[in-house]
Amino acid sequence: MAHFHLHGDDMEMKPVRPELLRRLALYLWPYRRAVATACAMTVLVSASQLAGPYLFGLGIDRFVLAGRAAGLEWLALLYMGTFAVSWLGSYYQTYLMALVGQKAIYRIRQDLFEHIQKQDFRFFDGRPAGVIMSRLTSDIGAIEELIVMGIVHVVADLLLLGGIIGIMLSLDVRLALISFCTLPIVAVLATGFRNRVLGAYRQVRAKIAMINANLQESISGVRVTQSFGREEVNEGRFDRTNQENLQANMQAASLFSIFIPLVEAVGALGMALVIWYGGPPVIRGTLTLGVFTIFISYVTRFYQPIRDLSAVYNQLQAATAAAEKIFEILDTEPGVRDRPGAIGLPPVRGEVEFEGVSFAYRDGEPVLDGVSLRAAPGERVALVGPTGAGKTTVLALLARFYEPEAGVIRVDGLDLQGVSLRSLRRQLGIVLQENFIFAGTVRENIRYGRLEATDEQVEAAARAVNAHQFVAKLPDGYDTEVQERGSRLSVGQRQLVAFARALLADPAILILDEATANVDAHTEVLIQEALERLLEGRTAFIVAHRLSTVRGADRIYVLDQGRVVEEGTHRQLLDRGGLYAELYEMQFLGQEEESREILGRAEA
Repeated sequence: MAHFHLHGDDMEMKPVRPELLRRLALYLWPYRRAVATACAMTVLVSASQLAGPYLFGLGIDRFVLAGRAAGLEWLALLYMGTFAVSWLGSYYQTYLMALVGQKAIYRIRQDLFEHIQKQDFRFFDGRPAGVIMSRLTSDIGAIEELIVMGIVHVVADLLLLGGIIGIMLSLDVRLALISFCTLPIVAVLATGFRNRVLGAYRQVRAKIAMINANLQESISGVRVTQSFGREEVNEGRFDRTNQENLQANMQAASLFSIFIPLVEAVGALGMALVIWYGGPPVIRGTLTLGVFTIFISYVTRFYQPIRDLSAVYNQLQAATAAAEKIFEILDTEPGVRDRPGAIGLPPVRGEVEFEGVSFAYRDGEPVLDGVSLRAAPGERVALVGPTGAGKTTVLALLARFYEPEAGVIRVDGLDLQGVSLRSLRRQLGIVLQENFIFAGTVRENIRYGRLEATDEQVEAAARAVNAHQFVAKLPDGYDTEVQERGSRLSVGQRQLVAFARALLADPAILILDEATANVDAHTEVLIQEALERLLEGRTAFIVAHRLSTVRGADRIYVLDQGRVVEEGTHRQLLDRGGLYAELYEMQFLGQEEESREILGRAEA
């Protein structure tokens, strides 16, 4: 199980950055009218909520204490009307902000997904898949919560606070100022809370990402886990990650569990001051009971917006921590991208040349060092060498999954860095050792590289690579759902689907990276004819340890420690008695005997 490394300043304390909020606001700008309407509804709701206590106090002074019953029923109806307005306004504003929030989140998620799709392999090498998934799910969810609920609450709470302060000052300035004596205490508490909660929520976002990374790796590798009996070890590691997540969330929750009661206590102090200072004037008759009742009601409500704003600040901190991670990805430019003035690669003949190419995945650890090699149009070039020699890296550079640090790679004389990625990759066909089969039907997987292909062309490609026989036996033939990663297919069947996919795409240059390594010897012999058809008329680069694939190559390059140490045909290299001959003796001779036995049985 890997140890996950998260990018960014997850644990570093920083204030909320206004530029992050401005960037989030840009996603709301297309829906500004709906937001303005929701805010207008919020004004209406706040006004109706402010009117309730005032009407209640008015009823006491004008009707109850005055001994007047006439007209009291209209005041009661008006009081109920404020609740009706509040309910309708709340419904409308909630619906509008939910609509705005969902549309904005749709756009953020779409932009993020499209940007991730354009990233080069270095981006994915340094980030566990679960961490990337966390950006698209839980981090975006935190922003969604802020947009849907936070904006309206901020407007509503500020309006309520302003309205309560204004009404209290208009009724009795001295009693209002007494009520506000506790505000400095609330300000001190809020400042301390703000400084602590950001760090807590940074940790929460980091731990959630680690949980997702752990889950993704554990689920993907469950077969290996069970094969080696590693369930308990993995459970222990997940438990530690889960415990860290629990502790981070509890730390954030503890801050609220302290802050909210403290605000409540300050509110009780404010209420006590109002009763202590306002009671005697009521007794003396210099302050009406109705006004005193209004003050009591508003003081009770005064601290509710403050508590709500604290909760919104909680949402803001979580959303800011999430936005940092999302915009970090959106701001990460792909290391491999079309350069200004890049041209479309015309239909290629298939001439490929590496000239002095060097490359390293990490600084100071070169994988390729001045590699030069070439392939003529239609030529089959094999790359062999010990594990870690750089064979797969050569193929990755040809496909421009990475850019070389030095040297030039040309196709038909054109520097690959001067052509568009799409035009290059449309003329490449790649079959890997572990080919990805997508959830969907067999037909959809074969058609993946050529969406306009007809059903007849799909079947023809499958027949050409000897895949039709097993596909026809599936429950629904080509329309059989193969499920995620092709779990309903055997390893050999998945490889045959990959061969059919590559053949249907009709590439000019074909890359086979250990394409038959996971196929049993018997199946390999059966697909040799399919490989011949696949390779016919195409320039091919082949990395393989299987003798049948390497022996037929027009040219073999032997790599060792990132350099080309030998070049020639199979027979020439054997005659030289160098590294290739040594590898042949160790790896290929036993396979040759096995292949002969299988061929003998097949002919019999």
